[in-house]
Amino acid sequence: MLDVTQALTEIRARVRPLEPTVTPLSPDVLGRVLATDVLADTDSPPFAKSLRDGYAVRAADCVPPQAVLAVVAEIAAGAVPTQPIHPGECVRIFTGAPLPEGADAVVMQENTQPLDGERVQITDPTVRPGQWVFPRGAEMRAGEVVLPAGTVITPVTLGVLASIGMTRVSLYDEPRVSIIATGNELVEAGGKLQPGQIYNSNGPLLTALATQAGGRVENLGIAPDNPADIRLLIEEEFDFADVLLLAGGVSVGKFDLVPGILEELGVAIHFRQVRMKPGKPLLFGTKDQTLVFGLPGNPVSVFVCFELFVRPTLRVLAGHTEPGPRTLMLPLAQALAETNDRPTYHPAKLEMGERGYSVRPLPWRGAPDLRGLQPADALLVLPPGEIRWDCGQLVQVVLV
Repeated sequence: MLDVTQALTEIRARVRPLEPTVTPLSPDVLGRVLATDVLADTDSPPFAKSLRDGYAVRAADCVPPQAVLAVVAEIAAGAVPTQPIHPGECVRIFTGAPLPEGADAVVMQENTQPLDGERVQITDPTVRPGQWVFPRGAEMRAGEVVLPAGTVITPVTLGVLASIGMTRVSLYDEPRVSIIATGNELVEAGGKLQPGQIYNSNGPLLTALATQAGGRVENLGIAPDNPADIRLLIEEEFDFADVLLLAGGVSVGKFDLVPGILEELGVAIHFRQVRMKPGKPLLFGTKDQTLVFGLPGNPVSVFVCFELFVRPTLRVLAGHTEPGPRTLMLPLAQALAETNDRPTYHPAKLEMGERGYSVRPLPWRGAPDLRGLQPADALLVLPPGEIRWDCGQLVQVVLV
């Protein structure tokens, strides 16, 4: 039986980013990853521009106390200067407008006093070259890498791309994810429960998790515990899915049919169990380009296995350079005493205090207790054996 680190190593050895595609830019690509460097084709800004409303001046002309200059022109944002300024001259200028030739500073209008006859007195006592000027190329130079490959598309990223005139970029593709829940006991929400049946929470849970992780998701519904039905649903997905997620039917009981069916379909199974709790009966296999995860049937086990193994896999496929899981050390918000036979991932909640974040374990009744998981934004990693931890002790957590 593998431990969590060994299982992650087995998975990552078989996962590569998907092929990139040139994609039109829109809010639909938020969260996707650049596959190539993006270069600036021009300087930005393409000219030195004013950062304030005021007057474009030669700093050498603004020596107090009697710095009076002739106003020879006016430049608004979007206009082009038509003449240089000479000693003793200035230009009325507005925020964003290009500086005229000869000007090396801007004086805010609050630091001036208009006089008769198109003249202005400069009352700023310390005008320096470069004052309130955004130089040409200050943001980026032509040919410079503006956004390197691996950059995640955010609203700001879209703004930067628009600022250099980009309408299409090369992005790693979104992983295609197919989801099947198995079990005679399952009924879709909205259906009528018969004795011995429960509603299917794993399908909607995995659909939401995989969508949140950047996948293009197809929820195929419920496969009853019948080899022909399970086989039919599974075999159709190998031509479509980058990742196939199966919930339930992967342990060693009479009705745990999934491993045998996968092997019949030519799936190479790389492991079937991981030393962890919840989530021990975890299967990972591959067939052609499809990565197959057989997840346990209990919903908290599904969630923990997704966060530890499936989400990082989807992130690698989507081109992320830091796929996770995201872990850190935090102080405990309360004392904790437990005994576990395997490394345990206990639902927990981050709390912000005067000294920063701490982590508090949540009340939780085990793998079937999905409601107890709902407030969690972390998993507290508990080692096997007996633990007696004091409040404030540093512990490892996985962010979810």
